[in-house]
Amino acid sequence: MIISATKPLRAPSNGRAAEQSCLALLLLCNSLPKLSQIYSHILKLGLRSNNLVLTKFASVSSDLGAINHASTFIFHSDAETRGFDAFLFNTVIRGFAQTRCSKHKAVTFYQKMCGLGVSPNKFTYPFVLKACAGIGELKLGETFHGLVVKTGFDDDRNVLNTMVHMYCCCNGGIGYGRKVFDEMPDWDSVGWSAMIGGYSRWGMSNEAVALFRKMQMEGVRPDEITMVSVLSACRELGALGLGNWLEEYIEREKLQKSVELWNALIDMFAKCGDIDKALSLFSRMGEKNIVSWTCVIDGLAMHGRGSEAVSLFEEMRRDGVITPDGVAFIGLLTACSHSGLVEEGRKYFTSMTQDFGIAPNIEHYGCMVDLFCRCGLVQEALAFVQRMPVEPNAVILRTIVIACRSHGELKLGEAITRELIEHEPMQDSNYVLLSNIYAKMLKWEKKTVVREAMVKKGMKKTPGSTMLELGNEIYEFVAGDKSHSQYREIYKMMDDMGKQIKKAGHVASTSEVLLDIDEEDKEGALNRHSEKLAIAFALMKTPPEARIRIVKNLRVCEDCHSAIKLISVVYKREILMRDRNRFHHFREGKCSCNDFW
Repeated sequence: MIISATKPLRAPSNGRAAEQSCLALLLLCNSLPKLSQIYSHILKLGLRSNNLVLTKFASVSSDLGAINHASTFIFHSDAETRGFDAFLFNTVIRGFAQTRCSKHKAVTFYQKMCGLGVSPNKFTYPFVLKACAGIGELKLGETFHGLVVKTGFDDDRNVLNTMVHMYCCCNGGIGYGRKVFDEMPDWDSVGWSAMIGGYSRWGMSNEAVALFRKMQMEGVRPDEITMVSVLSACRELGALGLGNWLEEYIEREKLQKSVELWNALIDMFAKCGDIDKALSLFSRMGEKNIVSWTCVIDGLAMHGRGSEAVSLFEEMRRDGVITPDGVAFIGLLTACSHSGLVEEGRKYFTSMTQDFGIAPNIEHYGCMVDLFCRCGLVQEALAFVQRMPVEPNAVILRTIVIACRSHGELKLGEAITRELIEHEPMQDSNYVLLSNIYAKMLKWEKKTVVREAMVKKGMKKTPGSTMLELGNEIYEFVAGDKSHSQYREIYKMMDDMGKQIKKAGHVASTSEVLLDIDEEDKEGALNRHSEKLAIAFALMKTPPEARIRIVKNLRVCEDCHSAIKLISVVYKREILMRDRNRFHHFREGKCSCNDFW
């Protein structure tokens, strides 16, 4: 909307009627062309300084995405701003707080408000704090926290709820948010949701679940926003038992199921390993949006059910209600990658542009490179990268390096990794990749030099960890872990596991151990991997033939993958593992990934 600088006419004598006329028009306004006509009407009736009309005009403009233009009209150069009240400023501040790219202007108008002598009220601060949350600058948030205290609004529930949300949106602010939350005199579901959502947002899933349990003990009824955050935390933990309880709780409490809550449930079940339950919920949904379809396609991709993901995508196309977007295509191409569907991947990558007019972004290109690399087509991946109209990012290059290591292109992998280190000298994963390449080449001295460089730069390799849910508890194991009270029994079980799978034909992939030690010691190092510790503990603590579910923070190594296939045979167990990339369903000596991981 273009707003001109036309000089306002003198207000007619029937000012009240003119005011009511404009308010009635604004109430019915639902488009930018109509808003432009009303703007002209305001000018003709001389209402350019009428607080009530301007406030409503700002509110409607905000709803239509035109708050920037509206603020220029309201605060034009010759405007008589001294008569403007807090209600008008609050509406403008709220409008900017709700925008994607102009949140800083909410702060600017707060400063303008104070500069004109208009006192902020208890409605002002929730709006400006929401803007600070979107900006994500901790120092700015702390400044407004001080202003809240100074102006005496630090006992208002709405202000405090928004302040908790603001801190939880700022990097490094989660602790401040918890402090404000703990000091609140009266908690409501909004404050709990803000704090639980903050923990979930920053990957502090255990803390989010613990706080939700405390919320239950306090007798505070959660709303759907709370449940979406808790389901997100549950998804990250891979805690299916908790997820089942949460679904039962939602049904029992008859919480309203918005599309967002349906989607959160579907995503949680898919990421916690029960893709069939996710599909069942999806089929029962009434209204679906693109996120609903994408959640299920992503879930099928992670579970190695690529053909089903392709079929679901085709169903969405035939249905015609939802048009696939770029994110849906990322899920589809990932499904092709995780199932080795090379021809299908090529077809859909071309279709995305030709049939839907979606220009590929770096993530789509990355999916195709991943597809080629997983299938051992390293040279085709390189040729694809060379044809890309954009520069490959570090993720794509690291994907190629991993493929080079897996498929024997070690010299090429070394060259690319050295280039990565040159461009990203403080990225620890690049050094780990180069170290792994040298270990594979048996160049132990060069590997040692790389590791020493990491130490000098203060870098550490992320340790492998695996989580296991048993009953109402979540256990976490790290490689070589001896912190558990029953670690002696766990190691004894793990030794027995090793002997049993050796009898069944397992040969340890000692090339995975990147140390210059003898073969026997290498086998010992492999046996201490976190997923094997978790499985040993599960075998000790669960009934015979019970399914085992574990979640690992890194990609499963080749030796553990082959070992778990045999464990599933020897102990007659179905084992479900979620690693950093996908799910692995081990059953009767086979894995659902068909070794495409």
